[in-house]
Amino acid sequence: MSENPHPVNRRTVLQAAGGALATVGTTGLAAAEPGDAVEVNVGFANASGRSAALDAASETVREFAFDAVTIRTQKRAVSGLRQNPNVRYVEENGEMHALAQTLPWGIDRVDADVAHDGGETGAGADIAILDTGIDSDHPDLQANLGAGKAFVECKGNPNICREPWDDDNDHGTHCAGTADAVDNSEGVVGVSTEATLHAVKVLDKRGSGSFSDIAAGIEYVADQGWDVASLSLGASSGSQTVKDAGQYAYDEGVLLVAAAGNDGPCSDCVGYPAAYSEFIAVSATSEDDSLANFSSTGPEVEIAAPGEDVYSTIPGGYDTFSGTSMACPHVSGAGGQLMANGYTNVEARQRLTDTAEDIGLADTEQGSGLLDVAAALGLSN
Repeated sequence: MSENPHPVNRRTVLQAAGGALATVGTTGLAAAEPGDAVEVNVGFANASGRSAALDAASETVREFAFDAVTIRTQKRAVSGLRQNPNVRYVEENGEMHALAQTLPWGIDRVDADVAHDGGETGAGADIAILDTGIDSDHPDLQANLGAGKAFVECKGNPNICREPWDDDNDHGTHCAGTADAVDNSEGVVGVSTEATLHAVKVLDKRGSGSFSDIAAGIEYVADQGWDVASLSLGASSGSQTVKDAGQYAYDEGVLLVAAAGNDGPCSDCVGYPAAYSEFIAVSATSEDDSLANFSSTGPEVEIAAPGEDVYSTIPGGYDTFSGTSMACPHVSGAGGQLMANGYTNVEARQRLTDTAEDIGLADTEQGSGLLDVAAALGLSN
């Protein structure tokens, strides 16, 4: 939804994808024989400690501006250095590695990874994220970014607002990553991985947007001939203009996917535009397949998808959000996969619900069931 995700468990993990590092334990020093050469970092307390380290070195690898050196020496020399009161520490010169790509639990739960293994990437589909924008240089999204359009321009630092449709809030980028993050060696992976993402910025830096701007964004998607419009936004009251735009886009072949709302626990409380018949209303589940306690429910709910503690992209890194906003792009990514395979919007909608997994929730909570991407694509899981 356009408001801040609720509840939210923020956990910023990377601030610069590909640049973040994780410590890796090593056993090389412990396994070495006394006469074996080892490479160690030695921190010293004073000039005497520095001299002791350099005297023990068969080779000085690096001297730092601070009080440490990297040396190669025999293992037997390490004990003496560690006992020297002028030496602060001796550590093996181990390694760190860039954090590998994470498979978010939601992507795994809907069997999108099975679809990837089967060669299904969404390539050829166009998925528009109608939201706060998309980070234009995120390493997990940039390769998939196509055209963008701003009905509300990005406001703020030029380093953030490189494009008028850049994300000045985080919400849109998070949704984009779930729908279509690149399958690479870093960050996360999306439901689709090679569809073309389009940022249609209809929400401002506070996460709010007018009915008119949202309707214009929906109309724009239709006029571009794009396949999917993902709308993780809404309100408790409807707008006839937004409904009319939805009807226009649906008639033009756009698959419209919308978040059911975050008003739970409640009954018969699906927000708009999700409650309109042209839109697929998506409720949110937790990792144990229960209904997320914040998820709106009602007869309009058509399908459920993971929405609690969803890990995805944000500008400059990655974070964990919760909300039906996070459930919606799971379905949008799956819709893109189907339309890349030649399904029309009507056929894709039917296929998504026909193959959804019954997880035992009420129809008003899960609709036809939990999204199953592999089943929708005819793959075994």
